[in-house]
Amino acid sequence: MHTSPPPADPADPSGLRADCARCFALCCVALSFARSADFAVDKDAGTPCRNLRDDLRCGIHAELRSRGFPGCTVYDCFGAGQKVSQITFGGQDWRSGGREHTRRMFDVFPVMRQLHELLRYLAEALALPAARPVHADLRRMLETTERLTLGTPEELGRLDVGAHRQEVDVLLLRTSELARAGAGRGRQDRRGADLIGARLRRADLRGASLRGARLIAADLTGADLRGADLIGADLRDADLTDADLTGALFLTQPQVDAARGGAGTRLPRSVTRPAHWTARA
Repeated sequence: MHTSPPPADPADPSGLRADCARCFALCCVALSFARSADFAVDKDAGTPCRNLRDDLRCGIHAELRSRGFPGCTVYDCFGAGQKVSQITFGGQDWRSGGREHTRRMFDVFPVMRQLHELLRYLAEALALPAARPVHADLRRMLETTERLTLGTPEELGRLDVGAHRQEVDVLLLRTSELARAGAGRGRQDRRGADLIGARLRRADLRGASLRGARLIAADLTGADLRGADLIGADLRDADLTDADLTGALFLTQPQVDAARGGAGTRLPRSVTRPAHWTARA
């Protein structure tokens, strides 16, 4: 029988962090990846990674980067894995049921991951004093999103998560505008900009909208990104050495993990300094 626990408290982010010990290695099985700079081999969706052990733990977890799997180190399900494993499917893993059970679990996981990502953004928006004019709407949307995560496998499989994401994005955009009001340089709008390899050393990007911007391998050394909106920005291999991201909006751990930085990089409290930055130094 499917049971629903009480909605998560947005003030407690623990449910929006991956807890691999309570997950059935869904990211290592359900998802696909292609041989590239991020992954050493090809893997089809629904096929266990060759590095996955029988106990559903990664056999090379401590060596992922050196063994050619940096893409694994920057992935975050935002707690969706344990929600699907322990709540949606009641602790029954993908190996214990029939083919239909396995298929449904793998289909639900990407949907849940998107919903949990939205919960993470909504929780951050609710913590912003400048967004107080839309706090009531944000809280209602967070509660709605949390209820969706507690649906049955069938309900989650039918969910138009793209449409829901668009509804949430309207509120997040308004939140961004309120939070960035009064920022320097007229709050530059670089939404969706192609900034791959761009030379932005020491650039003044305070309060800029970089939503969905492609900043792959961009040189952001010493750049001022205080209060910038970075939701969906692609920071793979971007150089954040000595950059100031204090108060950056909607910056996630996977974005930071995919970038390069060092001891002088200033980060918002919502993310932690990647261990490989220290190792590089």
